[in-house]
Amino acid sequence: MDPLAITGQHLTVDTVVEVAENRRAVMLPREVADRLAASRFMVTRYLDEARPVYGVTTGFGRFSDVVIPDSERLQLQLNLVRSHAAGVGIPFTPAIARAMVLLRANALAQGFSAVRTIVVERLLDLLTHDVVPVIPSQGSVGASGDLAPLAHLALVLIGEGEAWYTGRRLPGGQALREAGLAPLRLEAKEGLALINGTQAMTALGAFGVYRAQRLADWADIASSLSFQVLRGIPQAFMPEVFAVRPHPGIIESARNLRHLLQDSRLTTAPGELRVQDAYSLRCIPQVHGASREGLRHVEEVVTREMNSVTDNPLFFPKTNEVVSAGNFHGEPVALVLDYLAIIAAEWASISERRTERLVNPALSGLPPFLVAQGGLNSGLMLAQYTAASLVSENKVWAHPSSVDSIPTSANQEDHVSMGTTAGRKAVTVLENLSRVLAVELICGAQAADLLGPELLSSSGQKVWAFVRQYVDEWQDDRVLGPDIERLADALLSSSGLKLVETVLR
Repeated sequence: MDPLAITGQHLTVDTVVEVAENRRAVMLPREVADRLAASRFMVTRYLDEARPVYGVTTGFGRFSDVVIPDSERLQLQLNLVRSHAAGVGIPFTPAIARAMVLLRANALAQGFSAVRTIVVERLLDLLTHDVVPVIPSQGSVGASGDLAPLAHLALVLIGEGEAWYTGRRLPGGQALREAGLAPLRLEAKEGLALINGTQAMTALGAFGVYRAQRLADWADIASSLSFQVLRGIPQAFMPEVFAVRPHPGIIESARNLRHLLQDSRLTTAPGELRVQDAYSLRCIPQVHGASREGLRHVEEVVTREMNSVTDNPLFFPKTNEVVSAGNFHGEPVALVLDYLAIIAAEWASISERRTERLVNPALSGLPPFLVAQGGLNSGLMLAQYTAASLVSENKVWAHPSSVDSIPTSANQEDHVSMGTTAGRKAVTVLENLSRVLAVELICGAQAADLLGPELLSSSGQKVWAFVRQYVDEWQDDRVLGPDIERLADALLSSSGLKLVETVLR
C-alpha cells in the first residue's frame, strides 16, 4: 500500500484505521511545507513587531491578558505542555493514540497554526517509528480542545511523558532515543498548537464509526439467522413496503434481509403459523435501517472534523490576520458521538429481544433454552441474561454527555462539550453491542442445529458454519463466557469481515 499523503484535507475513517491500526506509512508532501512556512513567518514578524498574540506573547485561558517577556516565551510553551498534562485513568489503546497523532498532524498540515514544518514531521516520525504516546483517557472537557490528552501526546515529542515502543512502556525520552529520534524544542506558539484541538474525541469517533459500520452488517446477518429459526414471515420485507417509506437506511437493511433469506426453507407465509410477526422480527429493517442512516450522519461529521483546523488562534497568511475564535470547541463531534452511542444501543436492544424469543419455548416452539436435555442442563439460559445485562448497561452509557457543561479556567471557558466522554461512552456501547450480537448468533446457530442447518438459506448456512468455527454446538452445559468473547472478537476479525463480504456483497 502506498504511503498516505498528509495534506490536511483527505483523511477518511478507513485511512485513519489503516494508519492507526495497520501501520500504513505516511508522508508529508512538499506543498504542505510551503503552507506551513507562510503562517510561521507571521509569528516571526509579529514577535519582531511586539504585537500581542494570544498564546504567543500572552498567557493562556484566564491568563490571556498577562504579557510574557521575550526571554520567557519558549519556556511558556514548555510550561503549557507540562502543566496541561493532567490526564488520569486507563490509557487510550495504542490504536487510538496513533490516530490522535495522525489527526493532529493532519490539522497542523493545513497551515493555519503557525508551526514549523519540523513539528508536523516529528509527529509523523512517531507513526513511522511506532513510538506511541501513553495518553490517559480521562481529563478532557472537550473545549479548548482535548487539552489534557493532547498534552500527554506532546510530552513525548519533547522527550518527556511515557510511550510504548517495541512492546514496552518507557519514559518518552528513552523511547525517542531507542527509535533514533531527537526531542523537539518547542518555539513560540508550538506548544499551544499541539494541544489545542479535538483529536482525542475525533479519534474515538473514527474508530467508533469504523466498528459501527461493520457491526451494522452483523446486526442484519444475526437477525436473519434468528428470523429463519423463528419461522418469520419475509413478506414484511417486500420492496413495495419501503417504496412508500423510502428512508435509505431502511431500504438497505431490507435489501440485505431479502438477500440473506433467499431460498430459506424455514421462513413462512402469512397465516401458515401466524398472521404477522412480533416487532423484533417484523420491524428489523425499520430499526436497523434507522441506525444505519444515523451512522451516515455521524460519519459525515467525524470525517469533516478529521480534516478541519481546530486550533486557536488561527493565522491567515493571505489576509495577514490572526484571529482568536472557537474552532477548538468539540460540540459538533460531541453531539454525534452521543448519537453514535444511541445508534449502537438500539441495535443491541432489538437483538436481545430476538435472543429472548429464541430461548423462550412459549415464543419459539423450540426446546427451552435451546438444549435437548433441559433440567439437567440449563442450556443457553444465561446467554440471554448476559445480553440483557449489556443492553441495560448501554442505556446508562447512552445518556448524552453533550448536555452537560462545567465551566473551567476561572469561568473564561464557561461552556464545554464533554465530547471525549461522549466518545469513550460510544466505544463502550459498541463493545457491548458486539457481545450482544455474538449471543444472538450463538442462540441462532443452536436453534439451527435443533431444526437442521440444511434448512437455512444458502447465506444462513454460511453464517451457521462461521459461528461453528468459534463456538461448538451446545449439548451438555459448559462455561459460556469464553464462547461469547471469542465470537464477539471474530465479528470484526479478518475472517468475520470476509464472511460479511461473502453473504452480503
